[in-house]
Parts: sequence; C-alpha cells; structure tokens
Amino acid sequence: MSSNKSMLALVIVGVVLLLGANTVYIVNQYERAVVLRFGALVNVDVEPGVHFKWPFADKVRKFDGRIMTADARPESFYTVENKRLIVDSYAKWRIEDVEAYYKATGGQEEVADARLASRIADGLRNQVGRRTLHEVVSGERDALMEELSKSLDTAARESLGIEVLDIRVMRIDLPEDVSQSVFDRMAADREKEAREYRATGREQAEVIRADADRQRTVLIASAYRDSELLRGDGDARAAAIYAEAFDQNPDFYAFVRSLEAYRNSFSGSEDLMVVDPSSEFFQYLKDSEGSDSE
Repeated sequence: MSSNKSMLALVIVGVVLLLGANTVYIVNQYERAVVLRFGALVNVDVEPGVHFKWPFADKVRKFDGRIMTADARPESFYTVENKRLIVDSYAKWRIEDVEAYYKATGGQEEVADARLASRIADGLRNQVGRRTLHEVVSGERDALMEELSKSLDTAARESLGIEVLDIRVMRIDLPEDVSQSVFDRMAADREKEAREYRATGREQAEVIRADADRQRTVLIASAYRDSELLRGDGDARAAAIYAEAFDQNPDFYAFVRSLEAYRNSFSGSEDLMVVDPSSEFFQYLKDSEGSDSE
C-alpha cells in the first residue's frame, strides 16, 4: 500500500513539474518573443520577464533582438561606364516589428539574411549603375551607402519588420581585364597632378626670386644713396675744417701743402719732373719763408 502511495506521489509531482514547465516561460532583455495558440498569434510582442501560458495550447517563439549582421555574397555590378565591379558588402539590422518579422520570415534568421541580402544586391545594382567607376570607388562612396541604407531601411520595415541600421561595402574588386586600365588611368592622373604641382612650384619660385632681386636692388640703391650722402657730408666737413685751418694761418697751411707735394713728387728714385725753376712749386726750396725774392 505504501509503495502505491509513493508511486502516486511521484506521478503527481511529475505532472506538476510538467505543467509548470509548460506554463511558465522567461523572456530575456535581449530577446523578442511571440505567443501562438494552436498556431495563431495571440501575443505579438512579449515584454522581457517571467510570463505564464496555457500548457500545451500556447507555444512561445523567441528571437534574438540584438543587432545582427547580414553578410551578402560578392556580386558583380556595372557602372554607368559599363565597367564591371565585384562588390562585397554587409548590413547591420535588428528586429523592429516582431509580428511582421515572424510573418515574413517565420522567425528564421537565415531567411531574413537571405531576403535582406537580395534587396541589398538590387539596391547596389541601381546605385552603382548611376555612377562612374571613380565615384563608386572613392568620390561618392559614402553618399552611395547612406542613400542605399535609407531606402532599404524603409522597404525592410514594411516588408520584413526589421530596421536596417547601416550598410557598408567591405571590398570592391576589379576584374583582371579592367585592373590594368584602371591602374594606368590612376597613374596618369597622379602624373598630371605632379606636373601641376611642379608648375605651380616653379611659378612661385620665380615670384619669390623676382621679389628677392627687387629687394636686393632696393637695398643696394639705398645703401649707395646713404653712402654718397655720408661721403658728401664728410667731404663738406673736411673742406670746412681745411678752410677753417687755412683761415687761421694761411702761410703755414701753404707750407704744409707744399711739403706734401714735395714728398709725393720725389717718393721714387727714378721720378723725373720737368718744371720751370722760377715756378711757384720751388718757392719754399728757394726761400724758407716762401717769398718770391729775385
């Protein structure tokens, strides 16, 4: 009898545990969930926390509510110049409308990635087809990604119930038949820029050199003018001093000047001078007082 009671108690405990496991469920902060009753949606966005459901009748589907990455496979696109590019891209997304997401994808992340990747490929094809190779590679790459992200986000919210946060191009490759021509064009562009920089540098050098020559000429002219003014002032002052000295004692001044003339005239042993003996040049040699005595 006791064994039957123990077995009954174990059965009751097992039933209670089974009912509890099928009645209570937990939704984490990073999860989004829906509740289905016999396959029909009855709660399209369950809040995080502990919840109860009808056992065996209700089924809970949980989805990752964090930011996800959809890595699209590389695709070939043609620019407006009919140049083929191989573009590898990815998108960052998360669930925005749980009901629309479940109805569109069945709650399968792989389905959402595949549909989003297909839309990204279509969007890139349209964006690349309106631009040149240079604009896609560098010129308008950021604008292309921003425009594509906005348009795809609007479409994905309506059809998939997801929010597209960002779309980025990881890599852009060129086919082998295009790579060399693009490389040659880039080299030619860089050579053109180098020539322009050299020409600008030469022009600036000529301007600097001409300005330096002008300044040099002005400085030399100013220095020559100042030197002439100083020299003229010095000569004037020297003449004034000579005149003042001459006025104080004209005879002595004449005597000193005659001695300087004699010294300069007879400084060399081979000097020869033909002068009239009665010339005033010899007046101090004939008379110490310098008088014109007969």
